[in-house]
Amino acid sequence: MHIRRDHRGGLGRRGEAAAVDYLRRLGWTIIERNWRCRGGEIDIVAYDGHRHVVCEVKTRTSATYGDPLEAITAAKAARLRRLAGRWAAQHGVSAAQIRIDVLGLVCDGPGTFAVDHCREVC
Repeated sequence: MHIRRDHRGGLGRRGEAAAVDYLRRLGWTIIERNWRCRGGEIDIVAYDGHRHVVCEVKTRTSATYGDPLEAITAAKAARLRRLAGRWAAQHGVSAAQIRIDVLGLVCDGPGTFAVDHCREVC
């Protein structure tokens, strides 16, 4: 019997963990990870010392098929805005005080990632 492993799920989890480490090195506080509601999931909600930041994490094994940040389409950006609004409403935070960032991670060695951090993407 052949068991197929979902390498993407593992890669995604490792990428999110690396993104959390990166944000903590910036001095940010991680508020939540993998927050879910009917409309979808927010990878990371953090606080940068001034405002809450919804962080979408895109992880790739290489940039062969494009930069991970290219995965943020107009539809994805709109969904992130809706999710940020829902998170804000549920947590008593003004939606106007939330920023949306995207972290693109590309594996650059065993267990290490290069991070491209784009702020206020939508």
